[in-house]
Amino acid sequence: MKLDRFIRISIAFVIALVFVIAIAALLLISESALNVWDRLRTGSAFVFYAYISVMVALVVAAIWLILRLVVKKRVAVESPSVPLSKSDIKQRLQHAEAAGVNTSEAQQELRELAASQASGAIHLCFFGEISSGKSSLIKALVPHADVIVDAVGGSTSGVQRYRWNNEAGHQILLTDVPGIGGHEAGLDELAGEEAKRAHLVLFVCDSDLTRSELNAVKNLLAFDKPIILILNKADRYDDDERAMLLQSLLQRIEQLGGEIRRDHVVAVSAGGATEVVARKSDGSEGLAKVERPADIGVLVVAINRMLRDDAVPLDLRRERAVFQIAADKLAAAESEYRLQRSEQIIRSATRKAVVGAMAAVSPGTDILVQGYIGTTMTQELCSVYGASPRDLDIEEFLSMGQSRLGRALPLSMAVAGNGLKAFPGIGTIAGGLAHAVAYGLIFDALGRSLVLTLAQHGELDPGTAAKEFEESISEHLEAGVRRIAKMALDEKTS
Repeated sequence: MKLDRFIRISIAFVIALVFVIAIAALLLISESALNVWDRLRTGSAFVFYAYISVMVALVVAAIWLILRLVVKKRVAVESPSVPLSKSDIKQRLQHAEAAGVNTSEAQQELRELAASQASGAIHLCFFGEISSGKSSLIKALVPHADVIVDAVGGSTSGVQRYRWNNEAGHQILLTDVPGIGGHEAGLDELAGEEAKRAHLVLFVCDSDLTRSELNAVKNLLAFDKPIILILNKADRYDDDERAMLLQSLLQRIEQLGGEIRRDHVVAVSAGGATEVVARKSDGSEGLAKVERPADIGVLVVAINRMLRDDAVPLDLRRERAVFQIAADKLAAAESEYRLQRSEQIIRSATRKAVVGAMAAVSPGTDILVQGYIGTTMTQELCSVYGASPRDLDIEEFLSMGQSRLGRALPLSMAVAGNGLKAFPGIGTIAGGLAHAVAYGLIFDALGRSLVLTLAQHGELDPGTAAKEFEESISEHLEAGVRRIAKMALDEKTS
């Protein structure tokens, strides 16, 4: 009981002491502030305003530093709904080129767009699945064009263009692209990009849309491409069936979130030869080819109406689509550059970790080598991915990684020993070299886990990155053992 009373009296005394100190500090600050204020009021106006300006600047600087330390800075993500302008894409290209990114493919898109605009021609692209009759439709529109029409599906294996002058006198380039859904790799991407570069896409099908066709239409709508949906081979259906199919096609587009006028969904027949059973002059029966006349008048009307009445200028919509293609290619180049640069940073940090471990060999050597190598690697990788983490985030990530070291080290040592045995003449070498390889493996895994997190989230999330490191440590160790063992042997030899 006496002890309890003593504790309570001690706490009361501390509270009283803190209260006295607080009052004294407040009085001292108040007195100083009032003295400064009186002197400023009696002094010159220049000194008064200069003093106030310095105080405000100091307060703003303090708030800025606190916010920078506490608040995370997230990478700004461009909204895909906002169309890119010419200045936007050029600015991105300049920044990427200055950073060392290969921008040649994106630059080529802009050069081709400029050349096409200078020609003044309107580009129409016939797009659809293989064997839907795209080439046959071009043949019907431009009878004298040298178009390959083959009974074997997928006769168009590259991009072919043909000139056509419509009734309004417009010079039009009809583009025939490979049919989507074929087996040859790369043709679907080639056809899709060419369709996005066109002013107008003539999407050809011969029945209701398949899943792959729906995906292709959805992709084109995302680029704001004007589309005329063509039901080819319509002579295979009677009037009621054609009406039902056209209505279904219109509803499909609306379900995808696109807007298309009813007169931009048309039914045509490209014509061509059909084999039928015919009676010969001698009374016997046999197969004979009968030419079917083309019926494409409604398509010509739809094209002319689209070119004349489109609410948003086709040139503007096409320009935006090409800018988006260039932006996508630039993003792919930036991703490739980041991976390459990240590989260089991780290799450099891993080599330093290996050398550091060989220079200071002892059980439990810190994986972070006093934190310097780990901090530098983390900062450089974040910089590559445009992330600006707080110092606290970096410390937390490295601390979490270090806390998992105890579970990862035995596995790393075993993997390192096996990796060294694979080199002739090494035998069952142990000790410092195996220890250095183990820490190199862990550092390599730590860096690659961080890259995965940055690539997916665009920022340093300490918990996510540390969890990725823990979950994929075995995979990273197995993948890097031979490379890092060779690195350690080279360092040991040199």
